[in-house]
Amino acid sequence: MRKFWKWVKYIGGSLILLGIGSYFVFQIYFWVLNKRAKGQLEKKHTLTEQGYAYRDLNNNGILDPYEDSRNQVDLRVDDLLGQMTLRDKVGMLWHPPIGVGKKGKVLGKPALMNPASTYDAIINQKIRHFNLFTVPRTKHLASWYNAIQKIAEQDRLGIPITISSDPRHGIKNFLEQDILGGDFSKWPEPLGLAAIGDSSFMVHFAEIANKELRAVGIRTALHPMADLATEPRWARINGTFGEDADLASRLIAAYIRGFQGEELNASSVACMTKHWPGGGPQKDGDDAHFSYGKDQAYPGDNFEYHLKPFAAALKAGTAMIMPYYGIPEGQTSEDVGMSFNKEIIQDLLRSQYEYDGIVCSDWGILEGFSFAGLEIIEAKDWGVENLTVEQKIAKSLDAGIDQFGGNANIKELLQLVESGEIPVTRLDESVRRLLKAKFKLGLFDNPYVDVVEAEKIIGNSAHQEAADQAQRKSIVLLKNDSQEKGKILPLISDVKMYLENVDPEIAANYGRVMENVEDADIAVLRLQTPWDQRDDDFVEQFFHQGDLDFDPEERARLLGIMNRIPTVLCIYVDRPPVMPELNGAAAGVLAEFGASDEAVMDVIFGRFNPQGKLPLEIPSSMEAVKSQKEDVPYDSPNPLYKFGFGLSY
Repeated sequence: MRKFWKWVKYIGGSLILLGIGSYFVFQIYFWVLNKRAKGQLEKKHTLTEQGYAYRDLNNNGILDPYEDSRNQVDLRVDDLLGQMTLRDKVGMLWHPPIGVGKKGKVLGKPALMNPASTYDAIINQKIRHFNLFTVPRTKHLASWYNAIQKIAEQDRLGIPITISSDPRHGIKNFLEQDILGGDFSKWPEPLGLAAIGDSSFMVHFAEIANKELRAVGIRTALHPMADLATEPRWARINGTFGEDADLASRLIAAYIRGFQGEELNASSVACMTKHWPGGGPQKDGDDAHFSYGKDQAYPGDNFEYHLKPFAAALKAGTAMIMPYYGIPEGQTSEDVGMSFNKEIIQDLLRSQYEYDGIVCSDWGILEGFSFAGLEIIEAKDWGVENLTVEQKIAKSLDAGIDQFGGNANIKELLQLVESGEIPVTRLDESVRRLLKAKFKLGLFDNPYVDVVEAEKIIGNSAHQEAADQAQRKSIVLLKNDSQEKGKILPLISDVKMYLENVDPEIAANYGRVMENVEDADIAVLRLQTPWDQRDDDFVEQFFHQGDLDFDPEERARLLGIMNRIPTVLCIYVDRPPVMPELNGAAAGVLAEFGASDEAVMDVIFGRFNPQGKLPLEIPSSMEAVKSQKEDVPYDSPNPLYKFGFGLSY
């Protein structure tokens, strides 16, 4: 026994020493890496030539054409492209995540959402596009942004950074409870903006979102989603504008005008419209982030219908397009994912729609994410799983991709170009498009933000007031049963209420809050559309997909409340719920798409007259859902509520 414990102590001590040694090796490696990277930086100056002040980005003491904002964009691009090395060009084709350290510190080592040293990525790998996930408060975010632009400015050619982000202005922002963070004004999700259905209001929202994003240096919006919600089980419906192509087309055009203006310029946030050519018709509703959801189905032969919102986006001048992961079953000669599919990008988007803007792949199509030899997130390389990373890169570039989201396979792309498999001229096509956008956005002339001004702009009272108004306007009144003295809604003040999922302190401003059902006159219950609790993959926990009906036990519990006192249901519709029994038993039913308790209670108590209209239909059963065709809108038999339905007081 003593011998056993001796070995345990020996092995345990060895592991501890190995861990300590590995930690110090890790620290020393990145200290050396960052020191070498910083050693390449040169201080740049603002010079003057014949009264014209300019930033001497390549530090040669003369005014180069690309440094002169008075020149045409194409001339500036040509000049800079001629000065770029192969490594400079290769770095432009990657769009990985980047992290922000505590209080805006630039991260010199890998961390959450920061797969590499920031210094190494900018200076050695020459990456000039990054995607932000979680962020700190405004002051720290703006300071961090200025710091990384200063690093890029001091590199050889001074090519500025472009920062992108998924939506940050929804209450939930798809990832549930807004884990992305930030001080941005909080609006209903895009599905709620579709429930409002007002193009001018959409422009107003987008203009406010534009100001807030620009204030902290976010110049590429990884949105809007032009996908159509024709498959009700799909996880990403709350990011769409519903299932009607005409409504979605009108709102997406307004969205892009609000973010970009009439054309891309220094006041724009560039839109990356996604997911070409429509990610909505997922087979059985399973999402293409996962291998079981790799196929998009078209049983209704309705492929063209899903192109309509994209046609509107292209006409509005969207700066960028993102293809989806899915395989368009039977629509092309080769069943491969959209970013590997030449017929989808080159033939359809580039040739038929005459699009010459940037095409950026969705995130992680080349490699997944592994830790300690275990795959945490799988690659979304559907249809080409057996190809090497190099082969996937070559196939995507041949298909028409300009940039790879989420990955940074610098070495592999360099080898492909140096071996002659990918000609430099093909690289130049994509780099030209990417540089053109940077010049139009004014990043070469002044990439910096005002930290103090940013704190005044983001989430200010005027912006949040408009967002609060949108939350109320988006709520849809579905049912308002008659009682002895008239309809149940709006409720009278001072009514005794039993609550679930409503802040009692907020509710106390409207009526009397009761802890027990027996003591209340009415119940007000906030619910959420059900979903399958899948957790085989780390990412799955963020995706609400699968069946839409309530668990039998939970349904019975809710019905028990409704059978005792009149009940008002307010359900968060991130996907259309199956709720015939609950709807039948409830006295009042509302649908919301991202709304605060104050917004919901204002509608319930008549301080705001409901005016939203359903941007999708509510099915009557799961059988009805399963009988639908994934690519066809509003084809549910005998829906509980039809597309466009909505009551008022």
